[in-house]
Amino acid sequence: MSETLTASIVKSRSAIGKRLIGHDAVIIYVLIAVVIVSCLTVRYFASTLTVGFLLIQVIPILLLALPMALVIISGEIDLSVASIAGLTSAVMGVLWRDSGWDIVTVMVASVFVGVVCGAFNGFLITTLGLPSLAVTIGTLALFRGLALVVIGDQKVANFPKELNIFVLSKIGATGIPVVMIFVILIIAFFAILLHFTPFGRGLYALGYSTEAASFVGIRVGHAKFWLFIATGTVAGLVGVFLTLRLASAGPDNGTGMELSVIAAVLLGGVSIFGGKGSIPGVIGGVLLIGVLTYSLRLAKVPETALIIVTGSLLVISVVAPSVTAWAKERIRLSRVHKVVQGSSTLGSTHA
Repeated sequence: MSETLTASIVKSRSAIGKRLIGHDAVIIYVLIAVVIVSCLTVRYFASTLTVGFLLIQVIPILLLALPMALVIISGEIDLSVASIAGLTSAVMGVLWRDSGWDIVTVMVASVFVGVVCGAFNGFLITTLGLPSLAVTIGTLALFRGLALVVIGDQKVANFPKELNIFVLSKIGATGIPVVMIFVILIIAFFAILLHFTPFGRGLYALGYSTEAASFVGIRVGHAKFWLFIATGTVAGLVGVFLTLRLASAGPDNGTGMELSVIAAVLLGGVSIFGGKGSIPGVIGGVLLIGVLTYSLRLAKVPETALIIVTGSLLVISVVAPSVTAWAKERIRLSRVHKVVQGSSTLGSTHA
């Protein structure tokens, strides 16, 4: 009995130790370090005002990163999410301006546009068997072009002011936006879905091998189709959020956001090859990029430099896992070589 208990304790300590040095933990450590350095070196960073502005800026990227993480874990990718958000915003502006509907109906209809876009991507990828990279590059341009057709090059800005005030409102003196309550609920949904359900565990199997996943009973096409529905739905929500936050709808809302989303997801430990990643790591990656870019803006670093930083983080997040795996393999082979060499020497001595 005591031996079993001891083995259980050792196993638990080993699991805790792995988590403390795992990728998710490293991202959190780096995030804390960046926050501390920013507080000490960047003027006005250490304030509740910063908390409010920072979170409002990262909310769209954070929301888009959640379903994106699941898509990439399954071995696919969706580059059209920002364009879906832009199309949703454009449709919302036109419906509010021309339909005569109340704002709630307009928002629901706009989010439905995102659902349809996600279903379109899912159909092309899972039913026709087209590669997700090629499909979503195409729909990235298609949906952005449709947004321009729907609303033109003008903007709609006569949305109810109370909604803009609500979106920008804070929880007391904390500086935390009220909408973070809804964001936390969405985070909880995706975290539970990925880490505590058979569907989520099946996504890891999909990322490692589609054939093996099919062999163990996972409905590959069905699972991937619903993932693209999820990215489209969340992108629709982001389009509505951006419209209310900016108090205007236009075809360019969300432009370029897909780069930050992909960078945050990969930086958070999701493997570009699929089969690996977690929601806590993705949240850490989003916050790290958000804090870094916001502190650089406060330090009056040019926007072009911020794009370079984001691109560099994307490259690092792709290259780093491969370099780490190569280093671990070299260390393992070195140890094996030493053991074999030692055994050979010992055999020669006895002979």
